[in-house]
Amino acid sequence: MKLLALILLAIVVIGAIYFMQPGGQLVINNPQKSDVIVVLAGDTADDRYWYGLQLLRSGYARHMVVDAITGITYGHSFADLAAEMVSRTAAQNAGQISICPIAADSTKDEALVVNDCLQRLQPPPRSGIITTDDYHTRRALSIFRNRLPQYQWSVAAAHNTFLFGIPWWRNREWAKTYLTETEKLVWWELFDRWRR
Repeated sequence: MKLLALILLAIVVIGAIYFMQPGGQLVINNPQKSDVIVVLAGDTADDRYWYGLQLLRSGYARHMVVDAITGITYGHSFADLAAEMVSRTAAQNAGQISICPIAADSTKDEALVVNDCLQRLQPPPRSGIITTDDYHTRRALSIFRNRLPQYQWSVAAAHNTFLFGIPWWRNREWAKTYLTETEKLVWWELFDRWRR
């Protein structure tokens, strides 16, 4: 009984220390020059796209893959909307960008679809930069390294100041994002990482 009490106390103390952090432990921003940039799909992907395009134009990679959910909204798929955005905004870089339709609803499932899209590139890449919202970077990098270890991965953090900021407790949306992402990260590290 004492052992169980000590374990529970340790969990509570570790949890309290983690939650008192301002939120930076969720964020990794260390893009390395790579063969491809992968812009992950998401509810608000514009910041991810713009940061990926900035990295492409800065020479971080020779190609960019934009993930887009296959669902339909107002008569258009997100893949259609992404392709239209690329044609409207990428200018001379449009030929370096491809759209990867994603039917997955989780980052771990998205990684498997991304692999199919990467294999269609010529030559197939060996390294990639994952571009996603800053609060999602630690989990996304861990998932891609786990699910697609054949590639060398780094990650770039796009800032979405509506959804997340530091310290996380200063804004209601930031707090919701922090708590949700922390829950997903813990679940990934404790359970999903070990399942295939």
